[in-house]
Amino acid sequence: MTAPSIDLQQRKTEIREQAHANRRAQPEKDEVSRRILARFFTLPEYEQAETVMFYVDVRAEVRTRHDLENALASGKKIVVPYCVDGELELFHLESIDELEIGMYRILEPKPDLRDVAAKKVPVAELDLIMVPGVAFDQRGGRTGHGKGYYDKLLEHARPETPLVALAFECQMFPEIPMQDHDVFMDKVVTEENVYAGRGRAASAS
Repeated sequence: MTAPSIDLQQRKTEIREQAHANRRAQPEKDEVSRRILARFFTLPEYEQAETVMFYVDVRAEVRTRHDLENALASGKKIVVPYCVDGELELFHLESIDELEIGMYRILEPKPDLRDVAAKKVPVAELDLIMVPGVAFDQRGGRTGHGKGYYDKLLEHARPETPLVALAFECQMFPEIPMQDHDVFMDKVVTEENVYAGRGRAASAS
């Protein structure tokens, strides 16, 4: 590893640590999360999409689970991810009752439903992908936990599928160091703003 890449990784680590601290300290997470989701639901990308992937929040992330009922009632096909051996699989969610607390106290699809053929969704079917993350910038730069789960998933999404991240304003930084394999978001939605990101066209350039 060259010195510049070591410096970049160190900077990313510092940003992650600060963003985690900021997110943990975020007051009124439920109320602020609802404001963020309200913005998300008014996006043209959401209104036009037929199949939408929602992440299910863990720890101090923007809380999505309270608004999943609204999404399920919208008539859209709602998809949630779950992790298997370091890869994200996609599940067609039709009821909140299909989720239960799994490993690491994460709300996930019930194991006995995961092998049902009708519940499996290919990533290419997604018309909109909601992306979690630890820290973002106004260009749509993103850093996650460093494990690359979403990077692997997004590699297989259709090029035109919008990537929309949710974040508390306290997770926004002046600039996230980005590497060649990192992906820019199309939009980052916070309780205060909808930031127009550079998207994957910039990521590939």
